[in-house]
Amino acid sequence: MYNQNRAELLAPAGSFESMKAAIAAGADAVYMGGSRFGARAYADNPDEEKFLEAIDYAHLHGCRLYMTVNTLVKEGELKELFRYLAPFYERGLDAVIVQDLGVLSFIKNHFPGLPIHASTQMTITGVYGAKALVQMGAERIVTARELSLEEIRKIHQEVPVEIESFVHGALCYCYSGQCLMSSLIGGRSGNRGRCAQPCRLPYEVKRGSRTLNSKKESYVLNLKDLCTLDLIPDMLEAGVYSMKIEGRMKSPRYTAGVVSVYRKYLDRYLKNGRKGWKVDPEDKRLLLDLFDRGGFSEGYYRQHNGRNMVALGEKPAFRQVNQRLFEELDRNYVQKEKQEPVSGVLTLREGEPASLALTCTTGGRTVSARAEGTAAEKAQNQPLTAEKAEKQIKKTGGTPFSFEKLQTELGGNVFVPVQALNELRRNALDGLEREILNLYARQPASEKAALIEKKREIVKREPGEQKADETFRLAVSAETPEQLQAVLSQGKLAGDTGEPQTTGGMVLSEIAIDSGGFPGDMWREAAAAIHEKGLACCLILPHIFREEAIGYFERNLDRLKAAGFDGIIVRSLEEPVWLREKGISLPQFFDDTMYSWNHLALTEMRRMGAERITVPLELNSREIEAVYQGDLNAELVIYGHLPMMVSAQCVKKTVSGCDGRPEILKMKDRTGKFLPVKNQCVFCCNTIYNPSPLSLLQEEKAVRSLGIRNLRMKFTVENGEQAGTILTAFLDRWNEGGELRGDSGIFRDFTRGHFRRGVE
Repeated sequence: MYNQNRAELLAPAGSFESMKAAIAAGADAVYMGGSRFGARAYADNPDEEKFLEAIDYAHLHGCRLYMTVNTLVKEGELKELFRYLAPFYERGLDAVIVQDLGVLSFIKNHFPGLPIHASTQMTITGVYGAKALVQMGAERIVTARELSLEEIRKIHQEVPVEIESFVHGALCYCYSGQCLMSSLIGGRSGNRGRCAQPCRLPYEVKRGSRTLNSKKESYVLNLKDLCTLDLIPDMLEAGVYSMKIEGRMKSPRYTAGVVSVYRKYLDRYLKNGRKGWKVDPEDKRLLLDLFDRGGFSEGYYRQHNGRNMVALGEKPAFRQVNQRLFEELDRNYVQKEKQEPVSGVLTLREGEPASLALTCTTGGRTVSARAEGTAAEKAQNQPLTAEKAEKQIKKTGGTPFSFEKLQTELGGNVFVPVQALNELRRNALDGLEREILNLYARQPASEKAALIEKKREIVKREPGEQKADETFRLAVSAETPEQLQAVLSQGKLAGDTGEPQTTGGMVLSEIAIDSGGFPGDMWREAAAAIHEKGLACCLILPHIFREEAIGYFERNLDRLKAAGFDGIIVRSLEEPVWLREKGISLPQFFDDTMYSWNHLALTEMRRMGAERITVPLELNSREIEAVYQGDLNAELVIYGHLPMMVSAQCVKKTVSGCDGRPEILKMKDRTGKFLPVKNQCVFCCNTIYNPSPLSLLQEEKAVRSLGIRNLRMKFTVENGEQAGTILTAFLDRWNEGGELRGDSGIFRDFTRGHFRRGVE
């Protein structure tokens, strides 16, 4: 439930040992993944039995445990989700961290009372996205790492939701959830927790034939780790509730060390506020001793981007180990068993059952338990003393408890065997443990309800099979006026007649112009030129909708309403809410960055207002068929240099400074491939594209079999001549059965993306 009056220190745990170390070091909550559906597939994630044990361990020590279910979920995996989550839900799991909108909907409907946290993978960059997630049922949002303190403050002031933000650890170069780089290069998807971290590799940045960076500064995507010790007061006062440490792939020692330092300063602020606030440089050095990628930065909280945030140089292969620090962390947190303080009253009266009453305060709640044992006997020789009885009762090694206070009441000269005292202690402590855990336990959820809902949704989404001879409607996206002019000037445009030239052919029906490449004063003219050809015209909104974009569209709001657009292509969760609040009622077409990997996600998209939904780029043809076959409002991308990364950073600014002019540079990787990099100055973001374009030109038969009749070609880094040639080739192939024209070289280097291979 939303609460703005507390603060939480949230620690990572890639293993059971890391979880224990985090709790010992003072974490209020821990997040960790189970055996499936988590965004760190290569961590030492516990199996079901061990994860249940972890939930109990956290609760016994007054800590909360959140489960990461923060990957995109395929259609065939939905049926496994209920049985996977049910044991953890019933045990008292404190929250789930979710990326997939279908998973969010599923959990909300079938696990009542289980808090849902919207993962940073959802790319929540402002008020509008936060509002959307709250409406869907999220109790907390994990903000995009790129947000400033002021952007966070605005969310806090306008949306009743808990805010969780990163305070320490690795920074991704790309906006989380928008990265396909690892996926397209090697099939290891960040959206499935299998990122290979290609951003940590060296690249040679080129403008034409000229190299802009030296070999010593070739790690242009390798961001320094985040450290916000100095910003703790600012973050809390901006509205951050949960201060999140990154590092589920790190060791228990690292986790304990970072948690202990942030615990120290968080407590200091909560006690004294800003009075006397100062960070000891020794503590920063301690954090660097734990892990050093090339120094720390304060991330994006005070700056939009910057060269000072990039490590540039290679991480040293060897550095001096602070063995004294490591031994101290092991001794105090990693190897030490944490025990909760207990108060007890031991009563031993002759002829009456021995009793032990216990009280423990953990997690802000006081719990009591009482056990009775065998009756105390009259001592024949030496009576039992209070000191001897207490010594035996206080032997709590191997349990989650230790006695802080024990009062003993003796009645007469009593004798109780040691074995009986041990049994009394065990029963009382076991009872106390049960009472604590019972505070969190839930009633079983109904699997039958979940299965019925899935069946109903599947029937609901099948409008009927598509016939093989139906027309394909082609949409083309253009990022530059040159591309648009080339498309409009083609002599064989199917849109000129409105009909394909063969049965089952392709008709160009729509052109979408990019809002970053076409200034607002060009919108009306471009729309008119497109309409003159008998085609629909849409405006493409940016991948990231932050203050720069909001301000830009606010200034051009009248132009947007008057341009005559036939639809809006939406790329983020922020945009549908903004459009609604601004009274723009144009049809909304959700792009492939609005991930819908399963039918439940599709349902959520339609509830948000999507009239057409583009198939995600990481699904293969079989997975596409399972979700989208027969869906007359689905769209498939058949051509384009796919965006691998969308970043708040700027490669151009890093290597040569910012001049405010958009440009396409090239990054040469270790294999000799050249990755196009476009800096989009209007929205102050950077897009890195796949060097080989996606082309399904030779997959016509497979595309036809999918039952999708809306197709899209995306022109991004192509010049006008290339765009025209590529469009003509596709129209020829679909309408006339034309052969590939190898002499142009356009299709000599291409990829089918994930159409055949998919991702794990």
